[in-house]
Amino acid sequence: MIYLYIRILTYNGEIMLIHPQLDPIALQIGPLKLHWYGLMYFFAFLSFIYLGKKQLKKIWWSDINEKILDDTFFYGALGVIIGGRLGYVVFYQPNYYLSNLDQIFAFWQGGMSFHGGFLGVLISLIFVTRKYNISWLRLTDFIAPLIPLGLGFGRLGNFINQELWGRPTDLAWGMVFPITDKIARHPSQLYQALFEGLFLFLILYLYSNKKRATGSISALFLIFYGLFRFLVEFTREPDSFLGLFYLNLSMGQWLTIPMIGIGIGMFFVTKNKV
Repeated sequence: MIYLYIRILTYNGEIMLIHPQLDPIALQIGPLKLHWYGLMYFFAFLSFIYLGKKQLKKIWWSDINEKILDDTFFYGALGVIIGGRLGYVVFYQPNYYLSNLDQIFAFWQGGMSFHGGFLGVLISLIFVTRKYNISWLRLTDFIAPLIPLGLGFGRLGNFINQELWGRPTDLAWGMVFPITDKIARHPSQLYQALFEGLFLFLILYLYSNKKRATGSISALFLIFYGLFRFLVEFTREPDSFLGLFYLNLSMGQWLTIPMIGIGIGMFFVTKNKV
């Protein structure tokens, strides 16, 4: 259980929430260490499998079986890890990694990109659809509601590790992240866990609870993930090595704009084709 506590900061006498500063290692047995972030990945993958098996019982998914789900999980996990890392390298620090090629796959040093992982999953699904001769959009519709809770767990991992913190704020729930400074900031990781995780899951789960036109569930994922990410980015501190871009938007915001546009187009094209 994660506990937040309140401390009076003596340098200005104000009462602020302080990050609990958990040990990044959740459990250690001898030389074996289980990190919180790794545990969040485990919960993400577990939720994907659990929700997928539950969804298989719905009659309108009769063309997708447990073997397809298992292969989708395997190839999708590879896509998340490899695509997420390469996306970070290409989108966020290309110059550094061009000069340090041996660091590209140093996963243990951190640095993953949602958009890279997302593209990695989309590409990995090509292998599954060819193997089982099923529609690519049909498969993306099936997995779309299975993904958000995993995203939420990932953001909780960011919060525990005190990374990707928010911009300064004077709101009552502003939180000090001691790893960076003594300024109260938006706990933007928790905003993302709530919106990109729980709320997005509820939207997609409820919408997919009946037979829908092929592509429409995937379209809603693109629209609402993109919208939630775009808005929350206004509270998130930009990466120090990137800053803000044109129109004072972050890299994350510029990468979500195409998602929203493609999603809206897909939804209106497919919504009446049940």
